[in-house]
Amino acid sequence: MDSRITLISRDHSYLNHILYELRDENIQQDRLRFRANLEKVGEILAYELSKTLTYTPQEVTTPLGKMEMNLLGDQPVILSILRAGIPLHNGVLRFFDRADNGFISAYRHHTQGNEFIVKVEYLAMPELAGRDVILIDPMIATGRSLVVTYQQMLEFGQPASLMIGGVIASEEGLDYVLRNIPQANVFVAAIDKELTAKGYIVPGLGDAGDLAFGPK
Repeated sequence: MDSRITLISRDHSYLNHILYELRDENIQQDRLRFRANLEKVGEILAYELSKTLTYTPQEVTTPLGKMEMNLLGDQPVILSILRAGIPLHNGVLRFFDRADNGFISAYRHHTQGNEFIVKVEYLAMPELAGRDVILIDPMIATGRSLVVTYQQMLEFGQPASLMIGGVIASEEGLDYVLRNIPQANVFVAAIDKELTAKGYIVPGLGDAGDLAFGPK
């Protein structure tokens, strides 16, 4: 596996239990539970992402003495692709609770048959130049939404580092993302092998946005 990809689920990890519930077609009908599970994955993602950030030593005084601990300096900027990214974003934000945030409206516009283009109609984000950025997209299927979003977000500056966080990715989607954004590091909970002709992950879990918020 490419060294830029971190698969955060492991055997005997509780994350696999969360993924099971997210994938199960019966359990996922409970929207509240589905959103809560996405938030849990977001917290675990944030913890794994935090291991790659920069820390500086700082002295702390306890009731019994003093010691030096490594503390995170500047928190990263969290960017999410609407609307499916919101619950995952909330989980990451619960961890990095003083982070700046940004939101991007990117969606598939179908042209003919199974063909589509990705349209971006809304961007709201802080200055990104020189900052650590986490870009969130729960389902990295074809990877095209992430690449288009990345190209658009550069209008706000070149980040110092870019981390991409997702729940489930396809092998094809990861390959596409890393070919077009070679400096990115990707953190995902699971990697599935197949895509349908319409570009949906198999076995995946379905449409994360619809399952979290209802059909559109």
